[in-house]
Amino acid sequence: MTGQLSFFTAGSQPPSVADLEGLLVGAGQIVRIGGTARVSVVVDELWRAEALLVAYAERGLPGEPAPTVDGLTSVRTPFSRQLLPVVDRWVHGAMKAMPPRWLLDGPRLRLWAIAGGRADAHGYLLRLGSSDLGVWEPAGAALAAAGLAATFLGPRAEGPAYRIVGRRRLGRLREYVGEPPPGAQAGPQAADWPG
Repeated sequence: MTGQLSFFTAGSQPPSVADLEGLLVGAGQIVRIGGTARVSVVVDELWRAEALLVAYAERGLPGEPAPTVDGLTSVRTPFSRQLLPVVDRWVHGAMKAMPPRWLLDGPRLRLWAIAGGRADAHGYLLRLGSSDLGVWEPAGAALAAAGLAATFLGPRAEGPAYRIVGRRRLGRLREYVGEPPPGAQAGPQAADWPG
């Protein structure tokens, strides 16, 4: 895996709308109206909102921030036909669910880390959607398949999230996600980005 990692890192591939699936494995949500769809994610810090707006624009989707009632920011794409293939893969009935055989790569992991990643005293947490039960277990399998085996933390234990620990895994994660976006603090503890 180590010899192939550079192919999968953020920045090694051109931006794609499919990269936004990295938001959906986390707390991102989908809304469909007619023949269009929108992806949105609620974030708690300005740097996260700004980095997501840049990521949307790189994929031809000029996004917009919107305040939430609890003082957070919802960062959303416009309604677009481009997002329909993503929605078709991620929505089963009325629920969000991970597509079968779904794989993580650098761009998807980077967006997941931007939207909901944070270092703690034990490793690096990647947050999950609190009501996305159909994503929790497959997300762990996708992390393991990418060489990032992680421990699941339930809602009563700082989660739902996956915690990645160990020097080798954290180094691999850092290589996958690339350099921190402007405003993100990198480091081993209480930081936004894997150090």
